Amino acid sequence: MPRPLPARTSLPILSVDGIDAFIPSRQRPVRVRSRSLPADTHFEPHRHGWAQLAYCASGILQVSASVPDEITYIVPPSRAVWIAPGALHAINVLEAAEFRTLYIHAGSTPAGWQGCRVIVVSPLLREMVLALDAHDSPGLSAAREAMLSGLLVDEITHADTQPLGVPMPHAGHGDKRLRALCEAVLRSPSERATLAEWSADSGASERTMARLFRDELGTSYQQWRQQAILAHALPLLARGTPVSQVAAASGYASDSAFSAMFKAAMGQSPSYFQNKIGL
Repeated sequence: MPRPLPARTSLPILSVDGIDAFIPSRQRPVRVRSRSLPADTHFEPHRHGWAQLAYCASGILQVSASVPDEITYIVPPSRAVWIAPGALHAINVLEAAEFRTLYIHAGSTPAGWQGCRVIVVSPLLREMVLALDAHDSPGLSAAREAMLSGLLVDEITHADTQPLGVPMPHAGHGDKRLRALCEAVLRSPSERATLAEWSADSGASERTMARLFRDELGTSYQQWRQQAILAHALPLLARGTPVSQVAAASGYASDSAFSAMFKAAMGQSPSYFQNKIGL
């Protein structure tokens, strides 16, 4: 049986105070803000008039964004989430993180990037973020900053993307029972519980929950859980975790069953992604 669905625990909450010093402009279109954040730090939902790239040099983030439907992304150091100007978003730190927030002027938004997406962080992009970081580059000249900013935006524009998003019920008007169930599964991806077992702990019938998955998320529970498992597994693979451990952490009794599911969904074996995306 799955663990009961608890009320959301109180987490360390950080505000966006102090952001004025990092607001991008046409003269300085890319600003980098660096923070060391402990696990379980939480940023309440908020929005900006500029784009944002949420990236961590180390650690794991969970980014939830509404554009307009809510999607949750699990983000390892080899990935970053692009958040479009005006998109409502919240961030949870799943593992202690060296958080790098790139604020990008709305005028520099690549064509067609009105939504949110996960991009692959190339070695070049990673080094440019470091070079633009005001804490590490106090003597950065205006001319060099302009060149780095232009190259960084171009690198983001050409970055590969990856489907790490997990749709979530809307925080405001979505069904609270469904949202509690989804959050519980994301917290405990190794739980091998059926929808009936999760539903029993939510106070709703399995039939009701199945209908809510279809109506609010446009998918079945099995399809949704598979996407949640992929979002959980890819960061583990990126850190070099053995496939057997990733399978167990994802609730699979055997490596072969996990690998078959993974290959059917991603087109390649887990070991392929482990070799390709680890940094």
